[in-house]
Amino acid sequence: MFEIRFHGRGGQGAVTAANILAMAAFKEGYYAQSFPFFGVERRGAPVQAFTRLDEKPIDVRMNVYSPDAVIVLDPFLLDVVNVTEGLKEGGTIVINTSKKPSDYDFGYKVATVDATSIALAHKLGSSASPIVNTAILGAYSKAIKNVGIDNIMLAIKERAPAKKEENAMAAREAYEKTILGWEK
Repeated sequence: MFEIRFHGRGGQGAVTAANILAMAAFKEGYYAQSFPFFGVERRGAPVQAFTRLDEKPIDVRMNVYSPDAVIVLDPFLLDVVNVTEGLKEGGTIVINTSKKPSDYDFGYKVATVDATSIALAHKLGSSASPIVNTAILGAYSKAIKNVGIDNIMLAIKERAPAKKEENAMAAREAYEKTILGWEK
């Protein structure tokens, strides 16, 4: 089983991203599930969402405590949330940031993409509150490679609540611009 934990803020679309990733994984032939975890339910508050995928039915029905991958939609959360908590050895962190992977020393594989700039270029959200969830899924596809970008884009076109084409193109652009810290 492959488990993913999303870290974002209320309003960034972490829950929608987890759902879209599950749908894209299903299109790849996996069994998949996704669900949110809310603490204080307000815009801007830290939120978590989870996705699991496996080649056999998934019977587990609890939060993801030992993810294989962590996706960070807001880089400022790195200062307030231990995003690496429980991350499996050899795990991967995908971060929405303009920084390079080498700027981080987590002891895990790091991939970065400036999903904020990509979202703004595609007019997803506003400059005060860009919606980065679909762009970060493109980065996930490139970094993790278990769900292809074509199925990510198809799932976005089916599940994105608005601007379906713009969201799909943001994912494609992020896929192309993601920097993998383990590749030279």
